[in-house]
Amino acid sequence: MKGSLIIISFFILGTLCGLFELIPINIAETDISYYALCGLMFCVGISVGNDPQTLKNFRSLNPRLIFLPIMTILGTLAGSAIVSLILSHRSVSECLAIGSGFGYYSLSSIFITEYKGAELGTIALLANISREILTLLVAPLLVRWFGNLAPIAAGGATTMDTTLPIITQTAGQQFVVISIFHGFIVDFSVPFLVTLFCSI
Repeated sequence: MKGSLIIISFFILGTLCGLFELIPINIAETDISYYALCGLMFCVGISVGNDPQTLKNFRSLNPRLIFLPIMTILGTLAGSAIVSLILSHRSVSECLAIGSGFGYYSLSSIFITEYKGAELGTIALLANISREILTLLVAPLLVRWFGNLAPIAAGGATTMDTTLPIITQTAGQQFVVISIFHGFIVDFSVPFLVTLFCSI
């Protein structure tokens, strides 16, 4: 929990620095965040490579775990459809389009803005950022209450990058491979599902 709070604190600090222009460089116009993410993935790769147990876990991976990303996609879409019943001013297809971002806010919000307008695109951005932040915050609680796979399912498309460190820390090093596999499959589905539901 402490690690999650530290990560969120840095996010809030960055938001405040951008809001009050405390840093003279406009990060949005540079590739700093991309290089930071590459550095993060490099460090995760080193930790995987230095631990022969992780590679052994990959070889002995339970074939049933292949269904984890599929169940994440189906569960998210089912939840989005239920939300559409509560939000009567939003159609089922709009809610499914937002949900099928799976935390990949940068790509999904651009697609939704292009197809459905800026208002729905902004809602998609906030919904998918919220998914990522909530995963970062409650990953330790998810492991304690629902098991080691819970933060992976909650993270959606982010489990191969931004939420991977907290998943590794809370669920264990042995779940790195399944987390990356899960993130890749869910990530790959985003452009297809978002455009499908936007065009309905």
